[in-house]
Amino acid sequence: MRDVFIKRLSEICETNSDIILLTGDLGFGVLNDFRERFPKQFLNVGVAEQNMTGLATGLGLAGKTTFTYSIGNFCTLRCLEQIRNDACYHEANVNIISVGGGFSYGSLGYSHHATEDLSIMRALPNIRVFSPGDLWETEKITEILANSKGVNYLRIDKSWAEDNHSPGEILEVGKARVLREGKDMSIIATGGILKVAINVADQLKKEGIHVRVLSMHTIKPIDSEAIIACAKETGGIITLEEHTVIGGLGSAVGEVLLDQNVIPESFARIGLKTGFSTIVGSQDYLRKRYGMDESAVKAKIKELLKLEVSS
Repeated sequence: MRDVFIKRLSEICETNSDIILLTGDLGFGVLNDFRERFPKQFLNVGVAEQNMTGLATGLGLAGKTTFTYSIGNFCTLRCLEQIRNDACYHEANVNIISVGGGFSYGSLGYSHHATEDLSIMRALPNIRVFSPGDLWETEKITEILANSKGVNYLRIDKSWAEDNHSPGEILEVGKARVLREGKDMSIIATGGILKVAINVADQLKKEGIHVRVLSMHTIKPIDSEAIIACAKETGGIITLEEHTVIGGLGSAVGEVLLDQNVIPESFARIGLKTGFSTIVGSQDYLRKRYGMDESAVKAKIKELLKLEVSS
């Protein structure tokens, strides 16, 4: 996803000199070409994320469109006050690019596991929150941010689903994409773990179980209509996120349903439920250990549908 992001941003910068990319002393292999091609539109602020956000805010208020770039927790939690008080409060043109969402940097341990960022970012006023599930969504959201005003958060994953876009399809902010149709159950997923949802739906279809899959690439504003349709038209809703279940996608979906007084036949949130993700391992390994891999999702669907779960 990060390669798609920087490639599309570079293409846009060819005709837009008002874009400024700031990095917190990382991403050199990814950003080297951008730095060489657009030296006046690139700043390495060093390991100083608070300063990076302050600089981005000042440049944004001066009319530039800024992008801050760092590993998940570093460009969010480490400089949360600056995001809140500087960027969001002043509605500056600041786009926060978080690489390594979820367990992407699983082998580096908890300091590099971005598992609370969606909860925290969506709680802030004056910010839009994006979490693409595939490369096409990443590219289109990058275009949207480069041509938008205000504060945006883009969560980039090291995994992704295969592209499922249709010819001529347009990605709309706050509009979920229906990637699989079904009436038995709905999976609403966000981020690279979308590929797990798609694989599960394809596998269960062979067993006669038809699962609707939504890619919720925009967490804020969220697609209330699509969520309500899932509740009314299918046998239940499962939310899937590589993130804590507290305050993330599952919470956002639950809030929509209760606010609209719509109760699905069944409801479950799949995500991190154990607090700190203290285990070290690959992204796929951690998904399995924390119960958010394909086998766990299939078992939960069959449990909600009151079907026999094979061992």
